[in-house]
Amino acid sequence: QVQLVESGGGLVRPGGSLRLSCAASGGNIFSIYAMGWYRQAPGQQRELVANFTNDYITNYADSVKGRFTISVDNAKNTVFLQMNSLQPEDTAVYYCNGFITQQMDWGLTSTNYWGQGTQVTVSS
Repeated sequence: QVQLVESGGGLVRPGGSLRLSCAASGGNIFSIYAMGWYRQAPGQQRELVANFTNDYITNYADSVKGRFTISVDNAKNTVFLQMNSLQPEDTAVYYCNGFITQQMDWGLTSTNYWGQGTQVTVSS
């Protein structure tokens, strides 16, 4: 079983910065097609914040373009989200997501995994 372990959330004032990280481990990872971040505010649907695919396509929500940057350490199966110029509307639980292929005894299988979520609160 693959685990996505997140860290880096917290409380920050408007205009401040935070850096989230998410490491994928376990479960005989063969390859990672896509990895990224979603967020869910109270009473709202979960939405894509940013992700990348292994063919070097990067996607950002319009609301975070120019403020957030996603990056990856392929050797460590880790994805980062640098969040600058944070605003109260960025307050949400941020979830790491990965579409991961595992090597099983009988072959390859791909699964969409989620982290447990980390709270980001932007408030003065």
